[in-house]
Amino acid sequence: MQHTQTSIQWDPVALEKYNKMLTRIPVFHREIARQVVCKKAEMNAKERGAMNIEEVDLSQAFLSEVPKAFYSLMVRIMDEVGLEYQKYES
Repeated sequence: MQHTQTSIQWDPVALEKYNKMLTRIPVFHREIARQVVCKKAEMNAKERGAMNIEEVDLSQAFLSEVPKAFYSLMVRIMDEVGLEYQKYES
């Protein structure tokens, strides 16, 4: 699965988890999730001054960009792929 083109590189583990998350998101939401989460993850990494998009950026992107109506589904999928999100929840 391809990720959205970014101007910085992905950490390989973060990219693998991102792609696994996308395959588990319902098809009718997948493309929009791919676009907004990738963009936000890149912004998060840049704000940290990082050279790569890492799990922290990805976790925060999912938590901030996925609508609250889908929160329980998102959390279940994050657990399934091993994406640590608990410390980034507000």
